[in-house]
Amino acid sequence: MTMTMMSLTTSLPYHIQILVVFIISIATITSLGRILSRPTKTKDRSRQLPPGPPGWPILGNLPELAMTRPRTKYLHQAMKELKTEIACFNFAGVNVITIHSDEIAREAFKERDIDLADRPHLFVVQAIGNNKTMGFSPYNEQFTKMKRAITTELMSTKTLNMLVASRTIEADNLIAYVHSMYQRSETVDIREISRVYGYAVIMRLLFGRRNVTEDNVFSNDGRLGEEEKKHLEAIFGTLNCLPNFSPGDYLERWFGGWNIEGQGKRARLNNNIVRSYNNPIIDERVELWRKKGGKAAFEDWIDIFITLKDENGNYLITPDEIKAQCVEFCIAAIDNPANNMEWTLAEMLKNPEILTKAVKELDEVVGKDRLVQESDIPNLNYLKACCRETFRIHPSAHYIPTHLARQDSTLAGYFIPKGSHIHVGRPTLGRNPKIWKDPMVYKPERHLEGDGISKEVSLVESELRFVSFGTGRRGCVGVKVGTIMMVMLLARFLQGFNWKLHPDFGPLSLEEDDALLMSKPLLLSVEPRLSPNLYPKFQP
Repeated sequence: MTMTMMSLTTSLPYHIQILVVFIISIATITSLGRILSRPTKTKDRSRQLPPGPPGWPILGNLPELAMTRPRTKYLHQAMKELKTEIACFNFAGVNVITIHSDEIAREAFKERDIDLADRPHLFVVQAIGNNKTMGFSPYNEQFTKMKRAITTELMSTKTLNMLVASRTIEADNLIAYVHSMYQRSETVDIREISRVYGYAVIMRLLFGRRNVTEDNVFSNDGRLGEEEKKHLEAIFGTLNCLPNFSPGDYLERWFGGWNIEGQGKRARLNNNIVRSYNNPIIDERVELWRKKGGKAAFEDWIDIFITLKDENGNYLITPDEIKAQCVEFCIAAIDNPANNMEWTLAEMLKNPEILTKAVKELDEVVGKDRLVQESDIPNLNYLKACCRETFRIHPSAHYIPTHLARQDSTLAGYFIPKGSHIHVGRPTLGRNPKIWKDPMVYKPERHLEGDGISKEVSLVESELRFVSFGTGRRGCVGVKVGTIMMVMLLARFLQGFNWKLHPDFGPLSLEEDDALLMSKPLLLSVEPRLSPNLYPKFQP
């Protein structure tokens, strides 16, 4: 300690002197440790972490992250300055690996998938899933049990076929809702109506009904009741609490109970609201199936979940696990279709020739004498190409859900220590000029046959040139349901109505906000394009 520092500290109260000396000592030890542990220059990358910006003692790069809005901007800017597509940030001792390359992403989720298949233990995530769900659980027996049950039972072809009628009711209700708005000369908020559709479909699949309370009174045009609106709002409130480079995610091992930035409190509050609607339905159904003999047949996912048994004849999924998994289903299934729909329609209005081509395909494949059905989806390749292009250029999040290294591994030849958080960028893949020609040009044709895509277009991008549903052990198991929801939403909108910008919206702008949503909700005017008898009535 220098004489100046000594004279400074001796002028302070004794307890402050102790604190100052402690902080200086820790900073000195940390800095010395960083110097001594700094890898030597070597051609063997496997002994080196990926490149990263210099950091502060103890906190590493966390101060810069905390001071930047949106926080992903700091990551992107640092990687740009480092001229790298894989980087390692130190956030209070946590190694955070960010990947902006399709080649490295494929290595991570194909070659190294087993090494990186865990999830970080974060307070916010525990408040939602409590290590009981497929998506949030560590890579262990609980994860394997839940994934097997969901994949082989809920998402099986047999179950999806059983629930076609439930999904079709909500596709019809979508048309009824928009048509009623036309009759009342109302503006159509595409974001709002797409979220209503996604919510209603998931409620039908989970619980076999749209209403979440017995005494709720519905409008007769497709709008949600007041309780459903509160339920949906809480679902998005829970979704918005998920980890997204919050400093609290990295400091919680020190201040876990301090509710840094309030994310823990918000997560618990919204999660409790969601469960206040879900749990009574689940409790009633558990009582029916496990104590009163059940029903004549399964009608929804909850019926199947409740009745599953293991090889010893014991019930496989506990009521608490079912309740946690239902929250995860809710927050995982609604935002993606709505985001995709809003951006797709906006891009089509910006590029009328694309809209014309999509409508022409619908008229040729389906015609104008009946409504498009799920059975038509395999033949609607151009519509699916539009959905793919929207996924590519307008993803619904900056990064895929966080992966955690279960053991020491390597990526791009660099050393990846056990416990590292792995993040793969979504817009940085889909908008990467090394992967895509003219990446900011909306061009669905790039996904059609002749550009390396099979004859029947799929929304899955297994080569991770962009991210739609993810891949690997932690990839989305609801690809079929997600594809159905997205394509039916777009197909029913385009087949049933002509769309144009509403005067209140102003000039069409494709500007995005910090969360990658359209900066302003898309407001449109609508006119029917089918015979009046084809527009269905609302079905509660």
